[in-house]
Amino acid sequence: MVTLALAGCGIDRDLPPIPEGIPPGPGTPLPVIDLDGPGRTAIQLRGWAEEQADRMAIPPVALEAYGYAAAVLARAKPECGIAWTTIAGIGSVESKHGSHGGSRIDEDGTVRPPIIGIPLNGAPGVALVKDTDGGAMDGDPEFDRAIGPLQFIPETWKRWGVDANGDGVADPQNIDDAALTAARYLCASGGDLTSEQGWQKALLTYNQSSSYLLTVRDRAAAYSVGRRV
Repeated sequence: MVTLALAGCGIDRDLPPIPEGIPPGPGTPLPVIDLDGPGRTAIQLRGWAEEQADRMAIPPVALEAYGYAAAVLARAKPECGIAWTTIAGIGSVESKHGSHGGSRIDEDGTVRPPIIGIPLNGAPGVALVKDTDGGAMDGDPEFDRAIGPLQFIPETWKRWGVDANGDGVADPQNIDDAALTAARYLCASGGDLTSEQGWQKALLTYNQSSSYLLTVRDRAAAYSVGRRV
C-alpha cells in the first residue's frame, strides 16, 4: 500500500500545474483545415485530436468538434477569440464529453443514447422553465429539460442551433452541432473572450453560477497544458 501511494504521488508531481487566471489558455494550436469542405469537416482535425486525446481523457471525436468550433469562429468572428479549451471545459462539466449516464459519442458525432436532463420544474436548486417546444426535443410537454452534450434548453437551441457536420440538420445531440452552437452563443454573449471581463460574461450567460464558471475555468486551464481533469 505504501508503494502504491508513493507511486501515485509521483504521477501527480509529474503533471504540469494548472495555470491560474482568466481566461484560461488557448491550448495546443489548431492546424489549418478547409472549413468549407464537404461533410463532417471536423474530421480533418483527427491527427491533432489523437495526439492529445488520451492524456486529456477526451474522446477524439469530441476534441475534433471543439477544435472545429473554435476554428469556425476564428474566421467568422475573429474579435471573439474563443479557444477550444473553453468549449472543452464546458463539455466536461455538462456531460463528461458526451458520456453522461452511459452515453457515448459515435463516429458521426452523435451522442447515443441521447442526453436529456432533469425537468426544470422549480424544485429546490432547480430553475423553473415551462415547456417551450411541446416536448418535441426533450420529450417533456410540461417543463423544459436541458438536452445534448452541451446541455441547451429547447428555446435556446431553437434560436442558436446550427448544423456543423453538413448533414442538413441542427441536432443538439450531435457534438459538432452542439459545440459550434455553444461557441456562437458564447461569442455573442461575451464579445471579446480573450479578456477577463468578456470571458466571465460569456460563461455567466451560459450558466449563472460563479462556482460553475470557476469549474469550467479550472478544466479549460488544465486542457490548456494538456492534462486531464
